[in-house]
This record gives sequence, structure tokens and C-alpha cells, in this order.
Amino acid sequence: MPVAFVFPGQGSQAVGMGKALAEAFAPARAVFEEVDAALGEKLTAIMWEGPADRLTLTENAQPALMAVSLAAMRVLEAEAGIDLKRDAQFVAGHSLGEYSALAAAGAFTITDTARLLRIRGRAMQQAVPVGTGAMAALLGLDFEAASAVAAEAAQGEVCQAANDNGGGQVVVSGNKSAVERAVEIAKGKGARRAMLLPVSAPFHCALMRPAADAMAEALAKTNIKPPVVPVVANVLAQPISDPQDIARRLVEQVTGTVRWRECVATMAGQGVTTFYEVGAGKVLTGLLKRIAEGATGMAVGTPDDVAAFKAARGA
Repeated sequence: MPVAFVFPGQGSQAVGMGKALAEAFAPARAVFEEVDAALGEKLTAIMWEGPADRLTLTENAQPALMAVSLAAMRVLEAEAGIDLKRDAQFVAGHSLGEYSALAAAGAFTITDTARLLRIRGRAMQQAVPVGTGAMAALLGLDFEAASAVAAEAAQGEVCQAANDNGGGQVVVSGNKSAVERAVEIAKGKGARRAMLLPVSAPFHCALMRPAADAMAEALAKTNIKPPVVPVVANVLAQPISDPQDIARRLVEQVTGTVRWRECVATMAGQGVTTFYEVGAGKVLTGLLKRIAEGATGMAVGTPDDVAAFKAARGA
């Protein structure tokens, strides 16, 4: 039964995430301690005690979500005997989740991943002055229709499809005025709903070029190993394993579209029928059922989830 392990992106964070894993399992505690040490601060205090607005800051949310994903992954390895090289056909992650996927597959150390995501989070936040960019969800339009809406709304500014999440859910990103125009145009083109999102920066569009440059510099100094299982890259929706290719695609990802619908379709097309979402929340599990007909999804982010995973696999 071919399986894939997938890793959530920004928006899945919640105060308290990962705390129960840390209390129940030593391998999880070790991951959180390593992330705190890598950043030189107690990120876990913000994760477990809040306040929520500090956790939601991009520079905190990105390494924090990775930490929960890797903690859960280490617990699955220790408690359920999971070996990605043996047990998975692919790994993939949504936006920052691609870094979690790469770390889980051994391409990055946890320390390097935490530092890269801190750089990425800060660079993405600083790329655009607060208030000049925006993102909006267009629901009920397919990717082609949403891309046409974005192009019509641009009018000389930046407005592009940032996330193709599947199930008729596309997010557009760019200059605030252009994104506001896209919301109104989408309503006239038959969108079920179109609304601005509560985000602090316009991710995955051309306005993020300064952040892409920062990641190119950071990744050039990072030791990247071939992952033990192919990683389906956001910007290609195809599996990659070459370290230089991985670095190049992670740089492209900062300004490029997260092609999540196609990523899942690629894995399903290669025979994957079961997807395990490792980390905080269940966003990807919800999207999955709208993309890959007949596929099953299971989220693993708490001790109860680990127990259910073991029971389901007979571990």
C-alpha cells in the first residue's frame, strides 16, 4: 500500500501545539530542545504559552510548525517503527512544510532547518512594508479561472495565484489594491466566496523577491543531502532528490505558486492511496479528500493520533 507523508504550512499553528507530544515522548522533547538551541531562544515557550499573536508572527510560526512536524515524525519512528526510506513513496509539504518534509527525509538537519525557517520568516515579513500587500482566498473557482482573475486585477501591479490548494480553493497574492480588485472581480465571475485573509505579508508572489534572494544566500551555505525518499516540490509538482535542485526549487518557491493540488495528484497518480499529515492541525487532510478520489488521509500530531496510527498499521 503506497503511502506518502505530508507536512502542513502556515495557518495550522495554535498555542499549545506539540506540548502533549513533548510531555509523552522523549524523542519529541529532544526535537523541541534542538530547535530552541538552534535559535538561541525558547521558541517552545511561545508555542505552548503564547500569546497567539507572537506565535503567528511569520518568523516564529515557520520554525514552530516545523518543530511540531519533526517531533511527531521522530515519535512515529520510535513508537511505530516508521522508516521513511522503507515505508514511504514520497514526502511533500505545503510551503514551509516543504522544509519539514526535507528535514524528515534527512536532506537537512533539524538545526539547519530551524535556522533556515527563521531567516525565511523574517525575510518574507520584511520584503514588503506592512499594509502594502495582501492575500485573498477565492473559493469555487478553478486554478485557471482564478489566475485569469488575478491577471485582470493586476492593472500594472502584482497580483498572482499564490496557492492552488485544490477543491476549488485558490489564494491570490500581491499589492493590496490589486488583491482587493481580485476579490470583487472573482465575485462577478461566479466565485462562491472571495475574502481577504488575515496574513501579515503577500507570500508566494513577485513582491517576495528580496526574501528569495535571502534564501538563495542562506541555502548556498547549507549542507543539503539527498533525501532518503523523493520530495515532491511545490513549484514543480514533481519529485526531486538532487541537492542542487532542492536548493534551486526552494528559492523559486518564495515567489512561485504552491502547486499543492498538482503535488497531491502527482503522488496519487504514482499509486499513493494513503496520506499521513504529520504535525499541527488537519488542513492538508481536509484538502486531500477533495483532490484525490478514494485516497485516505490521517493527521498525526498528538499522542492520541500516534496511538491511532499504530492501531491502524498494526504496529
